[in-house]
Amino acid sequence: MRLWTLHPKYLDPQGLVALWREALLARAVLRGRTNGYRHHPQLHRFRASATPVTSVNRYLAAVHRDATSRGYRFDASRFGPARSGSRLVETSGQLEYEWDHLLTKLRHRSPARYRLLRNLTAPESHPLFRIVPGVVREWERVTSDRRTRP
Repeated sequence: MRLWTLHPKYLDPQGLVALWREALLARAVLRGRTNGYRHHPQLHRFRASATPVTSVNRYLAAVHRDATSRGYRFDASRFGPARSGSRLVETSGQLEYEWDHLLTKLRHRSPARYRLLRNLTAPESHPLFRIVPGVVREWERVTSDRRTRP
Protein backbone atom coordinates (compact mmCIF):
# COMPACT_ATOMS: atom_id res chain seq x y z
CA MET A 1 0.00 0.00 0.00
CA ARG A 2 1.34 3.41 -0.96
CA LEU A 3 -0.70 6.49 -0.12
CA TRP A 4 1.46 9.04 -1.84
CA THR A 5 2.33 12.37 -0.26
CA LEU A 6 2.91 13.51 -3.83
CA HIS A 7 0.14 15.10 -5.87
CA PRO A 8 -1.63 12.39 -7.91
CA LYS A 9 -1.03 14.35 -11.13
CA TYR A 10 2.46 12.86 -11.29
CA LEU A 11 1.29 9.25 -11.37
CA ASP A 12 1.09 7.25 -14.55
CA PRO A 13 -2.19 5.43 -15.32
CA GLN A 14 -1.14 2.26 -13.46
CA GLY A 15 -0.08 4.29 -10.45
CA LEU A 16 -3.28 6.34 -10.39
CA VAL A 17 -5.51 3.27 -10.51
CA ALA A 18 -3.41 1.56 -7.83
CA LEU A 19 -3.61 4.67 -5.63
CA TRP A 20 -7.40 4.75 -5.96
CA ARG A 21 -7.70 1.09 -4.93
CA GLU A 22 -5.23 1.42 -2.08
CA ALA A 23 -6.88 4.55 -0.70
CA LEU A 24 -10.25 2.78 -0.79
CA LEU A 25 -8.65 -0.11 1.08
CA ALA A 26 -7.22 2.35 3.60
CA ARG A 27 -10.71 3.79 4.09
CA ALA A 28 -12.11 0.30 4.73
CA VAL A 29 -9.35 -0.37 7.27
CA LEU A 30 -9.97 2.93 9.08
CA ARG A 31 -13.69 2.18 9.20
CA GLY A 32 -13.01 -1.27 10.69
CA ARG A 33 -14.42 -3.04 7.64
CA THR A 34 -11.47 -5.35 6.97
CA ASN A 35 -8.97 -7.30 9.00
CA GLY A 36 -6.10 -6.94 6.55
CA TYR A 37 -3.63 -4.05 6.56
CA ARG A 38 -4.76 -2.83 10.00
CA HIS A 39 -1.18 -2.18 11.06
CA HIS A 40 0.14 -0.86 7.75
CA PRO A 41 2.60 2.01 8.35
CA GLN A 42 1.03 4.17 5.63
CA LEU A 43 -2.03 4.55 7.87
CA HIS A 44 -0.16 6.17 10.79
CA ARG A 45 -0.60 9.72 9.56
CA PHE A 46 -4.33 9.23 8.96
CA ARG A 47 -4.86 7.64 12.35
CA ALA A 48 -2.98 10.52 13.97
CA SER A 49 -5.50 13.02 12.60
CA ALA A 50 -8.52 14.08 14.65
CA THR A 51 -10.84 12.55 12.04
CA PRO A 52 -9.11 9.65 10.25
CA VAL A 53 -12.01 8.62 8.02
CA THR A 54 -12.75 12.20 6.98
CA SER A 55 -9.06 12.67 6.23
CA VAL A 56 -8.98 9.64 3.96
CA ASN A 57 -12.23 10.83 2.32
CA ARG A 58 -10.52 14.14 1.57
CA TYR A 59 -7.52 12.23 0.22
CA LEU A 60 -9.82 10.19 -2.05
CA ALA A 61 -11.71 13.30 -3.18
CA ALA A 62 -8.48 14.85 -4.47
CA VAL A 63 -7.51 11.62 -6.25
CA HIS A 64 -11.01 11.52 -7.75
CA ARG A 65 -10.69 15.12 -9.01
CA ASP A 66 -7.37 14.36 -10.67
CA ALA A 67 -8.66 11.13 -12.21
CA THR A 68 -11.78 12.88 -13.53
CA SER A 69 -9.65 15.61 -15.12
CA ARG A 70 -7.80 12.84 -17.00
CA GLY A 71 -10.99 11.20 -18.23
CA TYR A 72 -11.24 8.38 -15.71
CA ARG A 73 -14.62 7.48 -14.25
CA PHE A 74 -13.82 6.57 -10.66
CA ASP A 75 -16.96 6.15 -8.57
CA ALA A 76 -17.29 9.06 -6.12
CA SER A 77 -19.94 7.16 -4.17
CA ARG A 78 -17.15 4.88 -2.90
CA PHE A 79 -16.01 7.49 -0.37
CA GLY A 80 -17.94 9.57 2.12
CA PRO A 81 -18.17 13.29 2.76
CA ALA A 82 -14.90 15.14 2.31
CA ARG A 83 -15.66 17.92 4.75
CA SER A 84 -13.11 20.67 4.98
CA GLY A 85 -10.63 20.46 7.78
CA SER A 86 -7.05 21.01 8.67
CA ARG A 87 -4.38 19.61 6.43
CA LEU A 88 -2.18 16.78 7.65
CA VAL A 89 1.43 17.68 8.30
CA GLU A 90 4.08 15.86 6.32
CA THR A 91 7.80 16.43 5.98
CA SER A 92 9.87 17.68 3.09
CA GLY A 93 12.10 14.62 3.52
CA GLN A 94 9.12 12.31 3.08
CA LEU A 95 8.01 14.16 -0.03
CA GLU A 96 11.52 14.05 -1.52
CA TYR A 97 11.90 10.35 -0.68
CA GLU A 98 8.61 9.57 -2.42
CA TRP A 99 9.59 11.67 -5.43
CA ASP A 100 12.78 9.63 -5.85
CA HIS A 101 10.78 6.43 -5.35
CA LEU A 102 8.21 7.44 -7.98
CA LEU A 103 10.86 8.43 -10.51
CA THR A 104 12.52 5.03 -10.08
CA LYS A 105 9.19 3.30 -10.74
CA LEU A 106 8.43 5.49 -13.74
CA ARG A 107 11.86 4.99 -15.27
CA HIS A 108 11.03 1.29 -15.69
CA ARG A 109 7.24 1.27 -16.02
CA SER A 110 6.50 4.47 -17.95
CA PRO A 111 9.66 5.83 -19.59
CA ALA A 112 7.82 8.61 -21.45
CA ARG A 113 6.29 9.92 -18.21
CA TYR A 114 9.67 9.62 -16.51
CA ARG A 115 11.26 11.79 -19.20
CA LEU A 116 8.54 14.42 -18.68
CA LEU A 117 9.09 14.57 -14.92
CA ARG A 118 12.74 13.76 -14.27
CA ASN A 119 13.95 17.37 -14.22
CA LEU A 120 11.25 18.64 -11.89
CA THR A 121 12.97 19.70 -8.67
CA ALA A 122 10.05 20.81 -6.50
CA PRO A 123 7.09 18.44 -6.84
CA GLU A 124 3.77 19.44 -5.32
CA SER A 125 2.22 17.49 -2.51
CA HIS A 126 -1.22 15.96 -2.43
CA PRO A 127 -3.61 18.77 -1.38
CA LEU A 128 -4.34 17.03 1.94
CA PHE A 129 -0.78 17.63 3.16
CA ARG A 130 1.01 20.69 4.46
CA ILE A 131 4.74 20.20 4.02
CA VAL A 132 7.12 21.23 6.80
CA PRO A 133 10.90 20.84 6.96
CA GLY A 134 12.00 17.43 8.18
CA VAL A 135 13.40 14.03 7.39
CA VAL A 136 11.81 10.88 6.02
CA ARG A 137 9.16 9.56 8.41
CA GLU A 138 10.06 6.80 10.84
CA TRP A 139 7.37 4.50 9.45
CA GLU A 140 8.89 4.57 5.96
CA ARG A 141 11.18 1.64 5.14
CA VAL A 142 14.47 3.21 4.09
CA THR A 143 18.15 2.90 4.84
CA SER A 144 19.24 4.91 7.88
CA ASP A 145 21.44 7.35 5.91
CA ARG A 146 18.49 8.33 3.68
CA ARG A 147 16.26 8.90 6.71
CA THR A 148 18.46 11.60 8.21
CA ARG A 149 18.85 13.76 5.11
CA PRO A 150 16.35 16.63 5.20
